Amino acid sequence: MNAIDVKAARAAQVAATVDSIRAIESEGVTPGNLVRIRDTLMTLAANEAVFPSAEFPPPANGEKGANRYLLQEDAGGRFALYLNALNPGNETKPHDHTTWAVVVAVDGQELNRVYRRLDDGSDPDRCEVLEDHQVMVEPGRGICLMPDAIHSIHTTGDRPTRHLHMYGLALDRLDDRRAYSLDGEVIPYNKNFMKPSAAPAA
Repeated sequence: MNAIDVKAARAAQVAATVDSIRAIESEGVTPGNLVRIRDTLMTLAANEAVFPSAEFPPPANGEKGANRYLLQEDAGGRFALYLNALNPGNETKPHDHTTWAVVVAVDGQELNRVYRRLDDGSDPDRCEVLEDHQVMVEPGRGICLMPDAIHSIHTTGDRPTRHLHMYGLALDRLDDRRAYSLDGEVIPYNKNFMKPSAAPAA
């Protein structure tokens, strides 16, 4: 396929996938329905040819951080789908989303550490979190996160990752997201850590 064909195929596949995800979410945000959304999104991610690394590169020169590309967003910020491209050796602080999230892999590995909050949340500036389990997101394996879930991301392996991240509400609208440090500090996530989405390469 030439570049125009790739863009057209991607647009059609993304649209069909999000149609299916809207229908699933209309039945409720439950762990079981997020698994269905994950499986639907993994079918899209398996079509690696429509997400070429040349169009969705990670930061240049092996730099830290991610290039986040917005693929689709409904009116009001609903059903936001991004492609995240990262170099090896990246990690995030433990954080929540305040909306549901599903992450699947086009290519590469991303270790997700999932945490359990032990305190009651009564102090907005303090927390007690403990790592509960790990999920390696890689082709054929994704992760589902309910709105109150806390996780951190760690890119492993020796090559960049391209992963699809789907959210119930767009990231730039999640003003109440928080990062949680293992020493007990709670800080706003978007204000301190999030950068704007990137545009695909021409």
